[in-house]
Amino acid sequence: QVQLVQSGGGLVQTGGSLRLSCAASGRTFDSVYMGWFRQAPGKEREFVAAITWSATYTFYADSVKGRFTISRDNAKNTGYLQMNSLKPEDTAVYYCATRNFGGNYYTDSTYNYWGQGTQVTVSS
Repeated sequence: QVQLVQSGGGLVQTGGSLRLSCAASGRTFDSVYMGWFRQAPGKEREFVAAITWSATYTFYADSVKGRFTISRDNAKNTGYLQMNSLKPEDTAVYYCATRNFGGNYYTDSTYNYWGQGTQVTVSS
């Protein structure tokens, strides 16, 4: 089992920045990806970004590329999502997730473990 505890998020104005954290514990040694997803009201959960556990490779949705940065601190076993130049359309509940096998990194159903979610609200 892997436990993921999220922190960060909140309310910010358009153009502002926030950083989300995702602390992992438990059986993390065979994890392959950490991903971030988000779900806005009335919409399906969507892929935001992913990073390999070694932090060698990163992947982004087109909608956040150039504004968001995903990273990992292996010493702390924590992942981060730095969000800059936020827009009202970024408003959603954000989730971190991990999986212990490779392949498609952008489909939420392929992730084994999930954080509790954190609200991000961007006001116009």
